[in-house]
Amino acid sequence: MKQILIAILFYSLASLFSMLHAQDYNQKTLDSLFNERGEVYFKFSIPDLDDVHTLTRIISIDNVIGHEVFAYANRKEFSEFIQLKLVFTLLPHPGTLLSESELNPYSGTDQRNRTTWNFYPTYQQYIDYMTGFAAAYPEICKVDTVGISILGRLILAVKISDHVQQEEAEPQFLYTSSMHGDETTGYVLMLHLIDHLLLNYGTDTNIANLVNTTEIFINPLANPDGTYHGGNSSVNGAVRFNAANIDLNRNFPDPKDGPHPDGNAWQVETLAWMAYAEENHFSLSANFHGGAEVFNYPWDTWVKLAADDEWWQFVGREWADTVHQYGPSGYFTFMNNGITNGNAWYEITGGRQDYMNYWHQCREVTVEISNTKLLPAAQFPAFWNYNYRSFLNFIRQSSYGFSGIVTDTVTDEPIVAKVFIQYHDKDNSEVYSRMPTGFYTRPIYEGAYDVTFSSSGYFTKTIKNVSVTKRSTTNLDVQLRPLTYDAQDKVTQTVMVFPNPSDGRFKLQFPESPINPSCSVQVINTLGAVVYSQEIDYTPGITSVNLHMSNLKSGLYFLKFNSGYRIYMDKLIIK
Repeated sequence: MKQILIAILFYSLASLFSMLHAQDYNQKTLDSLFNERGEVYFKFSIPDLDDVHTLTRIISIDNVIGHEVFAYANRKEFSEFIQLKLVFTLLPHPGTLLSESELNPYSGTDQRNRTTWNFYPTYQQYIDYMTGFAAAYPEICKVDTVGISILGRLILAVKISDHVQQEEAEPQFLYTSSMHGDETTGYVLMLHLIDHLLLNYGTDTNIANLVNTTEIFINPLANPDGTYHGGNSSVNGAVRFNAANIDLNRNFPDPKDGPHPDGNAWQVETLAWMAYAEENHFSLSANFHGGAEVFNYPWDTWVKLAADDEWWQFVGREWADTVHQYGPSGYFTFMNNGITNGNAWYEITGGRQDYMNYWHQCREVTVEISNTKLLPAAQFPAFWNYNYRSFLNFIRQSSYGFSGIVTDTVTDEPIVAKVFIQYHDKDNSEVYSRMPTGFYTRPIYEGAYDVTFSSSGYFTKTIKNVSVTKRSTTNLDVQLRPLTYDAQDKVTQTVMVFPNPSDGRFKLQFPESPINPSCSVQVINTLGAVVYSQEIDYTPGITSVNLHMSNLKSGLYFLKFNSGYRIYMDKLIIK
């Protein structure tokens, strides 16, 4: 009841404030507005939708429905906004609308009806859950500290993988939620998703395949200072901005408007995410928000369409259509029945989605998952059922398209290379192979593509007509030849083996070209299986080495000699 009375009082004050003009907002009035939480939530109407292009650089627009705009502002932003003399209405803050019993209906001693993830954890419970996941499943789960907030709270992510302590030749996928602190539906659903993956890994083959083929990173809470603005014991009083009253989703470098589109220094949370993106190689990501129900794909800042616009519409429709199948009528139907191009909805600059797509070649989408920002906790199980299949399907998309490993023709070692699709890629939509594995992955819509691989110090190679079909993976391993390797391909080189044919005892004559002190020999049968291998410690000046393969059956074989600089091939006949 107390929360309801406060909301009524706040709304009454909002109605009064909405009738005031800019000159009525003196220092004392602004002090009273921003004293408690450093931000206000309000709405207003605009005659021309093009005005959004100007307004988005002044205030933090939250939603645009027809000609009605919903927005947040800190004191500086609001002071600038009221100079426009637009008629507006202050709204009750979304973080104050629920009672404590609605946020935690089974808190305290009443635990009888508490089920998995139908409550908001305290901040300390959240930390305990995240570290507890890693402690309970150390072989497939570890916890990373992405960074530390302004007020010293931890920004955590778990990594889930079958070889969790190493980086494999697999796609890296990221889910992150609640960088707007009062948009918390994704927060609890991501905790549920972590729990679901870990609990079912040993019994569900679909979950096992997902974890075994993808490095999955999940960050449930990107703005802990905003979510726990009212104190660590409850999400009641959650706010949109961080502790410095800055909108983190306007604070990233922007492809169109430069490094500081909001006019603010990069926040510690922003810097932490920028560093984490540099440290990892995410190929696909989703960022969960609230206040609407729609799959919002790039670009937000540009009117022009992304290179992969057709693919974005395909995966967006898959997400929304799956939700429609399991959700109630009317859920997730905003804009184009649940999907939209970001700029077609309303323009923002400095968003993380565009930052990740443009500077990190990570296909990141913004998923507005619930109209209600601070969802009553009792509704979490229902929202989980609406969405978890789409959560899993989207992770699978990170493996679809084409992928492979790029290596050096001479050493067979992995290299970093640019993977560019001719007549398709633009605005940094190309991808790169990564160290230490040389792995790359390129999600893309079905079709046939000419793909060019390039790297400094190597000859460029183009593979034509790479075919991709929906929900499948085309493997495309590529080797690039060093510029110092003349114009010869490694398989044209032969090495002298004698006598040949023989009874299995051969002498390998070393080539004249340089040989690494650690080199190797392999013998391969006509089925492609390695049937003999030997590591050789080469000493300069030695011209040959004896090979003994008398145990091999009579027939034709292929010898592969890796000198450490080139690979030589020759035929062997044993009789």
